[in-house]
Amino acid sequence: MPADRRWPGRVRVRRDLSVRTRDGLRLRTDHYVPPGGGAAATVLIRTPYGRGGPIRLLGLLFARRGWHCVVQSCRGTFGSDGVFEPLLHERADGLDTLAWLRCQPWYDGRLGTFGISYQGFGQWATAAHCGGDLRAMVAVVTAAQTRDSTYAGGAFSLDTVLTWAELLAAQQVPWLTRQRELRRGQPRLVAGLAHLPLAEADRVATGATVPFFQQWLAEHRPAAPYWLPRMFDREIDRVVAPVSMVTGWHDIFLPAQLADYAALRAAGRRPRLVVGPWTHGSPGLFVTAAREAVRFFGAHLDAGPPGDELPDPELPDDGPPPDPGLPDDELPAGGSPPVAGLPVRVHVAGAGWRELDDWPPPATPTRWYLWPGGRLDRAVPPACEPDQHRYDPADPTPSLGGALLVAQRAGVRDNRVLEARADVLTYTSAVLDRPVEVIGPVTAEVYVRSSVPYFDVFVRLCRVDRWGRSFNVCDGLSRVDPDVVGPDLDERPVVVTLWPTACRFAPGERLRLQVSGGAHPRWARNPGTGEPLGRATRLRAGQRWIFHDPQRPSAVRLAITVD
Repeated sequence: MPADRRWPGRVRVRRDLSVRTRDGLRLRTDHYVPPGGGAAATVLIRTPYGRGGPIRLLGLLFARRGWHCVVQSCRGTFGSDGVFEPLLHERADGLDTLAWLRCQPWYDGRLGTFGISYQGFGQWATAAHCGGDLRAMVAVVTAAQTRDSTYAGGAFSLDTVLTWAELLAAQQVPWLTRQRELRRGQPRLVAGLAHLPLAEADRVATGATVPFFQQWLAEHRPAAPYWLPRMFDREIDRVVAPVSMVTGWHDIFLPAQLADYAALRAAGRRPRLVVGPWTHGSPGLFVTAAREAVRFFGAHLDAGPPGDELPDPELPDDGPPPDPGLPDDELPAGGSPPVAGLPVRVHVAGAGWRELDDWPPPATPTRWYLWPGGRLDRAVPPACEPDQHRYDPADPTPSLGGALLVAQRAGVRDNRVLEARADVLTYTSAVLDRPVEVIGPVTAEVYVRSSVPYFDVFVRLCRVDRWGRSFNVCDGLSRVDPDVVGPDLDERPVVVTLWPTACRFAPGERLRLQVSGGAHPRWARNPGTGEPLGRATRLRAGQRWIFHDPQRPSAVRLAITVD
Protein backbone atom coordinates (compact mmCIF):
# COMPACT_ATOMS: atom_id res chain seq x y z
CA MET A 1 0.00 0.00 0.00
CA PRO A 2 1.37 3.47 -0.83
CA ALA A 3 2.24 5.61 2.15
CA ASP A 4 -0.18 8.41 3.09
CA ARG A 5 1.65 11.03 5.16
CA ARG A 6 0.40 14.35 6.51
CA TRP A 7 2.51 17.54 6.37
CA PRO A 8 2.03 20.95 7.99
CA GLY A 9 -0.48 23.05 6.12
CA ARG A 10 -2.75 20.04 5.63
CA VAL A 11 -0.89 18.88 2.49
CA ARG A 12 -1.03 15.09 2.21
CA VAL A 13 1.63 13.15 0.34
CA ARG A 14 0.72 9.81 -1.21
CA ARG A 15 4.00 8.11 -2.02
CA ASP A 16 5.05 5.32 -4.38
CA LEU A 17 1.91 5.14 -6.47
CA SER A 18 2.24 3.02 -9.61
CA VAL A 19 1.34 4.42 -13.02
CA ARG A 20 1.19 1.77 -15.75
CA THR A 21 2.71 2.44 -19.17
CA ARG A 22 1.42 1.01 -22.43
CA ASP A 23 4.21 -1.59 -22.38
CA GLY A 24 3.29 -2.77 -18.89
CA LEU A 25 5.92 -1.00 -16.78
CA ARG A 26 5.24 0.74 -13.48
CA LEU A 27 6.39 4.32 -12.95
CA ARG A 28 6.82 5.35 -9.32
CA THR A 29 4.80 8.46 -8.58
CA ASP A 30 4.16 10.75 -5.61
CA HIS A 31 0.95 12.75 -5.26
CA TYR A 32 0.89 15.96 -3.21
CA VAL A 33 -2.73 16.56 -2.25
CA PRO A 34 -3.72 20.18 -1.57
CA PRO A 35 -5.73 21.17 1.50
CA GLY A 36 -9.28 19.99 0.99
CA GLY A 37 -8.24 17.32 -1.50
CA GLY A 38 -11.05 18.01 -3.95
CA ALA A 39 -10.93 18.31 -7.71
CA ALA A 40 -8.47 20.99 -8.80
CA ALA A 41 -5.80 21.76 -11.38
CA THR A 42 -2.69 19.55 -11.41
CA VAL A 43 1.00 20.33 -11.85
CA LEU A 44 3.04 17.45 -13.28
CA ILE A 45 6.80 17.03 -12.86
CA ARG A 46 8.53 14.04 -14.46
CA THR A 47 12.17 13.60 -13.47
CA PRO A 48 15.11 11.17 -13.59
CA TYR A 49 16.69 12.72 -10.48
CA GLY A 50 14.51 11.31 -7.73
CA ARG A 51 11.42 12.58 -5.98
CA GLY A 52 13.06 14.04 -2.88
CA GLY A 53 15.15 17.11 -2.14
CA PRO A 54 14.21 20.29 -4.04
CA ILE A 55 11.49 18.47 -5.98
CA ARG A 56 9.76 17.62 -2.72
CA LEU A 57 9.80 21.30 -1.80
CA LEU A 58 8.18 22.15 -5.12
CA GLY A 59 5.51 19.52 -4.53
CA LEU A 60 4.67 21.05 -1.16
CA LEU A 61 4.75 24.58 -2.57
CA PHE A 62 2.38 23.82 -5.42
CA ALA A 63 0.00 21.82 -3.21
CA ARG A 64 -0.18 24.64 -0.68
CA ARG A 65 -1.21 26.87 -3.57
CA GLY A 66 -4.25 24.70 -4.10
CA TRP A 67 -3.04 22.50 -6.95
CA HIS A 68 -2.48 18.79 -6.97
CA CYS A 69 1.17 18.09 -7.72
CA VAL A 70 2.26 14.79 -9.27
CA VAL A 71 5.98 13.97 -9.22
CA GLN A 72 7.03 10.93 -11.22
CA SER A 73 10.36 9.15 -11.69
CA CYS A 74 11.22 8.51 -15.35
CA ARG A 75 11.44 4.86 -16.35
CA GLY A 76 14.57 3.14 -15.10
CA THR A 77 15.16 5.67 -12.29
CA PHE A 78 14.38 5.66 -8.55
CA GLY A 79 12.13 2.64 -8.45
CA SER A 80 10.41 2.99 -11.82
CA ASP A 81 10.58 -0.11 -14.01
CA GLY A 82 12.53 -0.36 -17.25
CA VAL A 83 15.80 1.06 -18.53
CA PHE A 84 16.50 4.78 -18.70
CA GLU A 85 17.23 5.74 -22.30
CA PRO A 86 17.54 9.52 -22.49
CA LEU A 87 14.70 11.20 -24.38
CA LEU A 88 13.37 8.05 -26.09
CA HIS A 89 10.36 7.18 -23.92
CA GLU A 90 9.36 10.56 -22.54
CA ARG A 91 6.50 11.19 -24.98
CA ALA A 92 4.82 7.80 -24.54
CA ASP A 93 5.35 7.71 -20.77
CA GLY A 94 4.18 11.29 -20.35
CA LEU A 95 1.00 10.67 -22.33
CA ASP A 96 0.35 7.44 -20.42
CA THR A 97 0.63 9.47 -17.23
CA LEU A 98 -1.87 11.97 -18.61
CA ALA A 99 -4.27 9.10 -19.36
CA TRP A 100 -3.85 7.97 -15.73
CA LEU A 101 -4.57 11.49 -14.49
CA ARG A 102 -7.79 11.62 -16.49
CA CYS A 103 -9.01 8.60 -14.52
CA GLN A 104 -8.43 10.22 -11.12
CA PRO A 105 -11.45 11.74 -9.37
CA TRP A 106 -9.41 14.73 -8.19
CA TYR A 107 -8.19 15.68 -11.69
CA ASP A 108 -10.39 18.42 -13.15
CA GLY A 109 -8.91 18.55 -16.64
CA ARG A 110 -6.53 21.48 -16.08
CA LEU A 111 -2.85 20.56 -16.35
CA GLY A 112 0.31 22.56 -15.79
CA THR A 113 3.80 21.13 -16.32
CA PHE A 114 7.05 22.21 -14.72
CA GLY A 115 10.54 21.09 -15.63
CA ILE A 116 14.18 22.04 -15.02
CA SER A 117 16.83 20.76 -17.43
CA TYR A 118 16.06 17.15 -18.42
CA GLN A 119 12.60 17.43 -16.88
CA GLY A 120 11.81 20.03 -19.52
CA PHE A 121 12.62 17.67 -22.39
CA GLY A 122 9.74 15.52 -21.20
CA GLN A 123 7.48 18.59 -21.17
CA TRP A 124 8.26 19.38 -24.79
CA ALA A 125 7.85 15.72 -25.76
CA THR A 126 4.17 15.82 -24.82
CA ALA A 127 3.26 19.51 -25.14
CA ALA A 128 1.73 19.22 -28.61
CA HIS A 129 -0.23 16.07 -27.71
CA CYS A 130 -2.10 16.97 -24.51
CA GLY A 131 -5.19 18.41 -26.17
CA GLY A 132 -7.00 21.04 -24.13
CA ASP A 133 -5.72 19.70 -20.81
CA LEU A 134 -2.41 21.57 -20.97
CA ARG A 135 -3.08 25.09 -19.71
CA ALA A 136 0.45 26.25 -18.87
CA MET A 137 4.04 25.03 -18.90
CA VAL A 138 7.12 26.43 -17.21
CA ALA A 139 10.36 25.33 -18.92
CA VAL A 140 13.55 26.12 -17.00
CA VAL A 141 17.06 25.88 -18.54
CA THR A 142 15.81 23.34 -21.06
CA ALA A 143 14.86 23.05 -24.71
CA ALA A 144 12.71 21.13 -27.16
CA GLN A 145 15.80 19.39 -28.50
CA THR A 146 19.23 18.69 -27.08
CA ARG A 147 21.00 17.43 -30.19
CA ASP A 148 22.43 20.84 -31.17
CA SER A 149 23.57 21.52 -27.60
CA THR A 150 25.33 18.14 -27.51
CA TYR A 151 27.31 19.06 -30.62
CA ALA A 152 27.50 22.83 -30.17
CA GLY A 153 29.37 24.40 -33.04
CA GLY A 154 29.82 21.00 -34.66
CA ALA A 155 32.13 19.78 -31.87
CA PHE A 156 31.23 17.53 -28.93
CA SER A 157 30.15 19.06 -25.61
CA LEU A 158 32.34 16.68 -23.63
CA ASP A 159 32.13 18.29 -20.20
CA THR A 160 28.33 18.47 -20.25
CA VAL A 161 27.74 14.94 -21.54
CA LEU A 162 30.34 13.08 -19.47
CA THR A 163 29.57 15.06 -16.31
CA TRP A 164 25.87 14.26 -16.76
CA ALA A 165 26.65 10.57 -17.31
CA GLU A 166 28.72 10.56 -14.11
CA LEU A 167 25.94 12.35 -12.21
CA LEU A 168 23.36 9.76 -13.30
CA ALA A 169 25.68 6.91 -12.31
CA ALA A 170 26.38 8.56 -8.94
CA GLN A 171 22.67 8.49 -8.08
CA GLN A 172 23.06 4.76 -7.51
CA VAL A 173 25.93 4.95 -5.01
CA PRO A 174 25.58 5.40 -1.22
CA TRP A 175 25.36 9.00 -0.02
CA LEU A 176 28.57 8.88 2.05
CA THR A 177 30.53 7.37 -0.84
CA ARG A 178 29.32 10.19 -3.09
CA GLN A 179 30.27 12.86 -0.57
CA ARG A 180 33.79 11.46 -0.30
CA GLU A 181 34.13 11.55 -4.09
CA LEU A 182 32.95 15.16 -4.21
CA ARG A 183 35.36 16.22 -1.45
CA ARG A 184 38.21 14.62 -3.38
CA GLY A 185 37.37 16.75 -6.42
CA GLN A 186 35.90 13.88 -8.47
CA PRO A 187 39.26 12.52 -9.67
CA ARG A 188 37.63 9.80 -11.77
CA LEU A 189 35.58 12.35 -13.68
CA VAL A 190 38.63 14.58 -14.16
CA ALA A 191 40.57 11.59 -15.51
CA GLY A 192 37.70 10.70 -17.83
CA LEU A 193 37.55 14.21 -19.26
CA ALA A 194 41.28 14.01 -20.07
CA HIS A 195 41.19 10.47 -21.45
CA LEU A 196 41.59 9.29 -25.04
CA PRO A 197 39.97 7.60 -26.82
CA LEU A 198 36.69 9.15 -25.78
CA ALA A 199 34.94 5.78 -26.16
CA GLU A 200 36.72 4.73 -22.95
CA ALA A 201 36.08 7.96 -21.03
CA ASP A 202 32.77 6.76 -19.58
CA ARG A 203 34.40 3.69 -18.04
CA VAL A 204 37.17 5.84 -16.59
CA ALA A 205 34.68 8.34 -15.09
CA THR A 206 31.98 5.93 -13.88
CA GLY A 207 33.53 2.46 -13.82
CA ALA A 208 31.08 1.17 -16.44
CA THR A 209 30.11 1.61 -20.07
CA VAL A 210 27.31 4.17 -20.46
CA PRO A 211 25.20 3.21 -23.50
CA PHE A 212 23.90 6.68 -24.33
CA PHE A 213 27.41 8.15 -24.08
CA GLN A 214 28.63 5.59 -26.60
CA GLN A 215 25.69 6.33 -28.89
CA TRP A 216 26.20 10.07 -28.73
CA LEU A 217 29.82 9.62 -29.74
CA ALA A 218 28.77 7.50 -32.70
CA GLU A 219 25.69 9.44 -33.83
CA HIS A 220 27.23 12.89 -34.13
CA ARG A 221 26.47 13.61 -37.80
CA PRO A 222 23.65 16.17 -38.25
CA ALA A 223 21.42 13.78 -40.21
CA ALA A 224 21.82 10.81 -37.85
CA PRO A 225 18.45 8.97 -37.68
CA TYR A 226 19.14 8.19 -34.01
CA TRP A 227 18.13 11.72 -33.01
CA LEU A 228 14.82 12.00 -34.87
CA PRO A 229 12.60 10.40 -32.17
CA ARG A 230 14.52 12.31 -29.51
CA MET A 231 13.91 15.81 -30.89
CA PHE A 232 10.63 17.65 -30.26
CA ASP A 233 11.26 21.08 -31.77
CA ARG A 234 9.51 20.23 -35.04
CA GLU A 235 6.16 20.37 -33.20
CA ILE A 236 6.57 23.65 -31.37
CA ASP A 237 4.12 25.40 -33.70
CA ARG A 238 1.42 22.99 -32.47
CA VAL A 239 1.85 23.99 -28.82
CA VAL A 240 -0.99 26.35 -27.93
CA ALA A 241 -0.69 26.45 -24.13
CA PRO A 242 0.98 29.50 -22.56
CA VAL A 243 4.69 28.89 -22.04
CA SER A 244 7.06 30.54 -19.59
CA MET A 245 10.81 30.10 -20.13
CA VAL A 246 13.45 30.76 -17.51
CA THR A 247 17.13 30.55 -18.37
CA GLY A 248 20.54 32.12 -17.76
CA TRP A 249 23.13 33.84 -19.90
CA HIS A 250 25.67 31.14 -19.00
CA ASP A 251 23.36 28.16 -19.37
CA ILE A 252 24.32 25.20 -21.57
CA PHE A 253 20.93 25.21 -23.35
CA LEU A 254 20.55 28.99 -23.83
CA PRO A 255 20.84 29.10 -27.66
CA ALA A 256 18.42 26.18 -28.06
CA GLN A 257 15.94 27.67 -25.59
CA LEU A 258 15.97 31.02 -27.37
CA ALA A 259 15.40 29.13 -30.64
CA ASP A 260 12.28 27.63 -29.01
CA TYR A 261 11.15 31.13 -28.05
CA ALA A 262 11.64 32.30 -31.65
CA ALA A 263 9.70 29.30 -32.98
CA LEU A 264 6.76 30.05 -30.68
CA ARG A 265 6.79 33.69 -31.75
CA ALA A 266 6.87 32.66 -35.42
CA ALA A 267 3.79 30.51 -34.75
CA GLY A 268 1.93 33.52 -33.38
CA ARG A 269 2.34 32.67 -29.70
CA ARG A 270 3.33 35.10 -26.97
CA PRO A 271 5.60 33.16 -24.58
CA ARG A 272 7.13 34.67 -21.48
CA LEU A 273 10.92 34.78 -21.25
CA VAL A 274 13.13 35.47 -18.23
CA VAL A 275 16.92 35.45 -18.68
CA GLY A 276 19.09 36.12 -15.64
CA PRO A 277 22.80 36.12 -14.72
CA TRP A 278 22.67 32.40 -13.98
CA THR A 279 24.43 29.18 -14.81
CA HIS A 280 22.71 25.82 -15.18
CA GLY A 281 22.70 25.02 -11.47
CA SER A 282 22.58 28.45 -9.85
CA PRO A 283 20.63 28.59 -6.56
CA GLY A 284 19.16 31.90 -7.66
CA LEU A 285 17.84 30.23 -10.80
CA PHE A 286 15.90 27.62 -8.79
CA VAL A 287 14.30 30.21 -6.51
CA THR A 288 13.34 32.44 -9.43
CA ALA A 289 11.93 29.45 -11.34
CA ALA A 290 9.76 28.51 -8.34
CA ARG A 291 8.47 32.05 -7.98
CA GLU A 292 7.83 32.28 -11.71
CA ALA A 293 5.95 28.97 -11.69
CA VAL A 294 3.68 29.98 -8.80
CA ARG A 295 2.79 33.25 -10.49
CA PHE A 296 2.45 31.80 -13.98
CA PHE A 297 0.31 28.87 -12.86
CA GLY A 298 -1.71 31.26 -10.73
CA ALA A 299 -2.47 33.27 -13.84
CA HIS A 300 -3.27 30.32 -16.12
CA LEU A 301 -4.58 27.50 -13.90
CA ASP A 302 -7.25 29.71 -12.32
CA ALA A 303 -6.18 28.98 -8.75
CA GLY A 304 -5.79 31.44 -5.90
CA PRO A 305 -3.87 34.66 -6.27
CA PRO A 306 -0.09 34.31 -6.41
CA GLY A 307 1.87 35.20 -3.30
CA ASP A 308 5.35 36.29 -2.45
CA GLU A 309 6.53 34.23 0.49
CA LEU A 310 9.55 32.91 -1.40
CA PRO A 311 12.51 35.23 -0.75
CA ASP A 312 14.30 36.95 -3.56
CA PRO A 313 17.49 35.03 -4.40
CA GLU A 314 20.85 36.57 -3.64
CA LEU A 315 23.14 36.28 -6.62
CA PRO A 316 26.71 37.19 -5.64
CA ASP A 317 28.05 33.97 -7.18
CA ASP A 318 26.22 34.26 -10.50
CA GLY A 319 27.87 37.37 -11.88
CA PRO A 320 31.31 38.98 -12.02
CA PRO A 321 32.83 40.24 -8.79
CA PRO A 322 31.66 43.80 -8.13
CA ASP A 323 34.11 46.52 -9.03
CA PRO A 324 35.71 48.03 -5.92
CA GLY A 325 34.37 51.47 -5.19
CA LEU A 326 31.29 51.30 -7.41
CA PRO A 327 28.15 52.73 -5.83
CA ASP A 328 25.45 50.20 -4.95
CA ASP A 329 23.13 51.28 -7.74
CA GLU A 330 25.71 50.20 -10.32
CA LEU A 331 26.06 46.66 -8.99
CA PRO A 332 24.22 43.78 -10.74
CA ALA A 333 20.65 43.57 -9.50
CA GLY A 334 19.39 40.47 -7.72
CA GLY A 335 15.88 39.23 -7.22
CA SER A 336 13.39 37.84 -9.68
CA PRO A 337 11.09 39.74 -12.01
CA PRO A 338 7.31 39.68 -11.63
CA VAL A 339 4.99 38.08 -14.17
CA ALA A 340 3.14 41.35 -14.77
CA GLY A 341 4.51 43.76 -17.35
CA LEU A 342 6.16 43.13 -20.69
CA PRO A 343 6.61 39.47 -21.70
CA VAL A 344 10.42 39.48 -21.78
CA ARG A 345 12.60 40.25 -18.80
CA VAL A 346 16.39 40.10 -19.04
CA HIS A 347 19.21 40.91 -16.69
CA VAL A 348 21.73 43.27 -18.29
CA ALA A 349 25.13 42.80 -16.68
CA GLY A 350 26.14 46.13 -15.17
CA ALA A 351 22.66 47.65 -15.51
CA GLY A 352 20.13 45.35 -13.81
CA TRP A 353 16.79 43.98 -14.96
CA ARG A 354 15.21 45.25 -18.17
CA GLU A 355 11.69 44.66 -19.52
CA LEU A 356 11.38 44.12 -23.28
CA ASP A 357 8.50 43.62 -25.65
CA ASP A 358 10.30 40.85 -27.55
CA TRP A 359 13.62 39.07 -27.98
CA PRO A 360 15.93 40.18 -29.39
CA PRO A 361 15.22 43.89 -28.92
CA PRO A 362 15.83 46.44 -31.69
CA ALA A 363 19.57 47.01 -32.03
CA THR A 364 22.21 48.33 -34.39
CA PRO A 365 24.51 45.57 -35.70
CA THR A 366 28.03 46.87 -35.28
CA ARG A 367 31.29 45.25 -36.32
CA TRP A 368 34.38 45.47 -34.17
CA TYR A 369 37.43 44.49 -36.22
CA LEU A 370 40.60 42.68 -35.23
CA TRP A 371 43.65 44.85 -35.81
CA PRO A 372 47.40 44.26 -35.69
CA GLY A 373 48.99 44.74 -32.30
CA GLY A 374 46.09 43.11 -30.46
CA ARG A 375 43.72 45.99 -31.09
CA LEU A 376 39.92 45.85 -31.44
CA ASP A 377 38.38 48.74 -33.37
CA ARG A 378 35.26 49.74 -35.29
CA ALA A 379 37.31 50.82 -38.29
CA VAL A 380 38.38 48.34 -40.98
CA PRO A 381 42.03 47.36 -40.32
CA PRO A 382 44.90 48.36 -42.60
CA ALA A 383 46.95 45.98 -44.71
CA CYS A 384 49.07 43.89 -42.36
CA GLU A 385 50.51 40.47 -41.66
CA PRO A 386 48.39 37.87 -39.88
CA ASP A 387 48.84 36.91 -36.25
CA GLN A 388 49.88 33.36 -35.39
CA HIS A 389 49.41 30.84 -32.63
CA ARG A 390 50.03 27.12 -32.28
CA TYR A 391 47.38 24.73 -31.03
CA ASP A 392 48.58 21.49 -29.51
CA PRO A 393 45.84 18.95 -28.61
CA ALA A 394 48.32 17.25 -26.26
CA ASP A 395 48.19 20.46 -24.19
CA PRO A 396 44.76 21.77 -25.20
CA THR A 397 43.70 25.33 -24.49
CA PRO A 398 41.59 24.94 -21.33
CA SER A 399 38.03 26.07 -20.79
CA LEU A 400 37.44 28.58 -18.01
CA GLY A 401 33.96 29.33 -16.72
CA GLY A 402 31.20 29.94 -19.23
CA ALA A 403 28.31 27.60 -19.98
CA LEU A 404 29.11 24.44 -18.01
CA LEU A 405 26.82 21.94 -16.32
CA VAL A 406 28.25 22.34 -12.80
CA ALA A 407 27.48 25.75 -11.29
CA GLN A 408 30.66 25.87 -9.19
CA ARG A 409 32.83 25.80 -12.33
CA ALA A 410 30.56 27.77 -14.64
CA GLY A 411 29.77 31.42 -15.23
CA VAL A 412 31.88 34.55 -15.09
CA ARG A 413 35.58 34.22 -14.26
CA ASP A 414 38.68 36.42 -14.40
CA ASN A 415 40.30 35.35 -17.67
CA ARG A 416 43.78 36.82 -17.19
CA VAL A 417 45.41 33.45 -16.54
CA LEU A 418 43.87 32.04 -19.71
CA GLU A 419 44.84 35.09 -21.75
CA ALA A 420 48.46 34.75 -20.65
CA ARG A 421 48.79 31.48 -22.59
CA ALA A 422 50.72 31.57 -25.88
CA ASP A 423 47.89 29.74 -27.68
CA VAL A 424 45.33 32.48 -26.91
CA LEU A 425 45.26 35.67 -28.98
CA THR A 426 43.57 38.75 -27.55
CA TYR A 427 42.26 41.92 -29.20
CA THR A 428 41.30 44.83 -26.93
CA SER A 429 39.48 48.09 -27.63
CA ALA A 430 40.51 51.52 -26.44
CA VAL A 431 39.08 52.68 -23.13
CA LEU A 432 35.42 53.57 -23.64
CA ASP A 433 34.47 57.21 -23.12
CA ARG A 434 30.73 56.43 -23.10
CA PRO A 435 28.63 53.36 -22.30
CA VAL A 436 28.14 50.63 -24.87
CA GLU A 437 25.23 48.28 -24.31
CA VAL A 438 25.17 44.94 -26.13
CA ILE A 439 21.86 43.06 -26.03
CA GLY A 440 21.16 40.30 -28.52
CA PRO A 441 22.94 37.74 -30.69
CA VAL A 442 26.72 37.80 -31.09
CA THR A 443 28.62 36.34 -34.05
CA ALA A 444 32.22 36.45 -35.21
CA GLU A 445 33.79 35.87 -38.61
CA VAL A 446 37.45 34.96 -38.36
CA TYR A 447 39.67 34.42 -41.39
CA VAL A 448 41.91 31.48 -40.54
CA ARG A 449 44.59 29.42 -42.21
CA SER A 450 45.59 26.19 -40.52
CA SER A 451 48.52 23.87 -41.15
CA VAL A 452 46.18 20.95 -40.39
CA PRO A 453 42.83 20.55 -42.19
CA TYR A 454 40.84 19.63 -39.05
CA PHE A 455 40.68 22.43 -36.48
CA ASP A 456 38.45 24.47 -34.18
CA VAL A 457 38.04 28.21 -33.67
CA PHE A 458 37.00 29.43 -30.22
CA VAL A 459 35.99 33.07 -29.73
CA ARG A 460 35.15 34.74 -26.43
CA LEU A 461 33.95 38.30 -25.74
CA CYS A 462 35.20 39.77 -22.46
CA ARG A 463 34.68 42.93 -20.42
CA VAL A 464 37.90 44.47 -19.15
CA ASP A 465 37.26 46.61 -16.09
CA ARG A 466 39.14 49.65 -14.84
CA TRP A 467 41.57 47.44 -12.92
CA GLY A 468 42.48 45.30 -15.92
CA ARG A 469 40.45 42.26 -14.93
CA SER A 470 39.00 40.43 -17.93
CA PHE A 471 35.56 38.86 -17.34
CA ASN A 472 33.97 36.58 -19.92
CA VAL A 473 30.66 37.81 -21.34
CA CYS A 474 29.84 35.16 -23.96
CA ASP A 475 31.62 32.74 -26.25
CA GLY A 476 31.27 30.04 -28.89
CA LEU A 477 33.22 27.49 -30.93
CA SER A 478 33.07 26.26 -34.52
CA ARG A 479 34.62 23.02 -35.76
CA VAL A 480 36.08 23.01 -39.26
CA ASP A 481 35.77 19.54 -40.77
CA PRO A 482 36.81 19.30 -44.44
CA ASP A 483 34.69 16.15 -44.73
CA VAL A 484 31.67 18.40 -44.11
CA VAL A 485 32.61 21.84 -45.45
CA GLY A 486 35.06 20.71 -48.16
CA PRO A 487 38.86 20.97 -48.38
CA ASP A 488 40.50 24.36 -48.45
CA LEU A 489 44.25 24.69 -48.00
CA ASP A 490 44.14 28.50 -48.03
CA GLU A 491 42.58 30.78 -45.45
CA ARG A 492 38.83 30.55 -44.98
CA PRO A 493 36.27 32.64 -43.12
CA VAL A 494 35.02 30.71 -40.10
CA VAL A 495 31.72 31.90 -38.64
CA VAL A 496 31.46 31.41 -34.88
CA THR A 497 28.06 31.85 -33.24
CA LEU A 498 28.57 32.98 -29.66
CA TRP A 499 26.00 32.66 -26.88
CA PRO A 500 23.61 35.65 -26.94
CA THR A 501 24.16 38.19 -24.20
CA ALA A 502 23.03 41.35 -22.45
CA CYS A 503 25.88 43.47 -21.06
CA ARG A 504 26.55 47.13 -20.48
CA PHE A 505 30.18 48.17 -20.91
CA ALA A 506 30.69 51.27 -18.77
CA PRO A 507 32.91 54.27 -19.48
CA GLY A 508 36.45 53.42 -18.43
CA GLU A 509 36.05 49.76 -19.44
CA ARG A 510 37.20 48.00 -22.62
CA LEU A 511 35.98 45.25 -24.90
CA ARG A 512 38.24 42.27 -25.49
CA LEU A 513 38.01 39.37 -27.91
CA GLN A 514 39.86 36.11 -27.41
CA VAL A 515 40.66 33.82 -30.35
CA SER A 516 42.07 30.35 -29.75
CA GLY A 517 41.91 26.77 -30.98
CA GLY A 518 39.64 25.22 -28.35
CA ALA A 519 38.21 25.17 -24.85
CA HIS A 520 38.80 21.74 -23.33
CA PRO A 521 37.02 19.90 -21.74
CA ARG A 522 33.92 22.01 -22.37
CA TRP A 523 34.37 20.96 -25.97
CA ALA A 524 36.30 17.80 -26.80
CA ARG A 525 39.71 18.70 -28.15
CA ASN A 526 40.17 18.51 -31.92
CA PRO A 527 42.96 15.95 -32.46
CA GLY A 528 43.71 17.44 -35.88
CA THR A 529 43.70 14.06 -37.62
CA GLY A 530 40.09 13.54 -38.71
CA GLU A 531 39.83 10.25 -36.82
CA PRO A 532 36.32 9.22 -35.65
CA LEU A 533 35.16 11.15 -32.58
CA GLY A 534 35.08 8.20 -30.19
CA ARG A 535 38.22 6.42 -31.43
CA ALA A 536 40.71 9.24 -32.02
CA THR A 537 44.03 8.78 -30.20
CA ARG A 538 46.62 10.41 -32.47
CA LEU A 539 47.23 14.09 -31.72
CA ARG A 540 48.52 16.46 -34.38
CA ALA A 541 49.52 19.98 -33.43
CA GLY A 542 49.18 22.78 -35.96
CA GLN A 543 49.95 26.40 -36.65
CA ARG A 544 47.09 28.89 -37.12
CA TRP A 545 47.21 32.24 -38.89
CA ILE A 546 44.52 34.81 -38.04
CA PHE A 547 44.06 37.39 -40.81
CA HIS A 548 42.80 40.93 -40.26
CA ASP A 549 43.23 43.14 -43.32
CA PRO A 550 40.85 44.90 -45.74
CA GLN A 551 40.47 41.76 -47.87
CA ARG A 552 40.09 39.45 -44.87
CA PRO A 553 38.50 41.60 -42.15
CA SER A 554 38.06 39.35 -39.13
CA ALA A 555 35.45 40.88 -36.82
CA VAL A 556 32.86 40.31 -34.13
CA ARG A 557 29.33 41.52 -34.76
CA LEU A 558 27.54 42.97 -31.73
CA ALA A 559 23.92 44.07 -31.30
CA ILE A 560 24.34 47.59 -29.89
CA THR A 561 21.33 49.10 -28.12
CA VAL A 562 23.12 52.01 -26.38
CA ASP A 563 26.19 53.71 -27.81
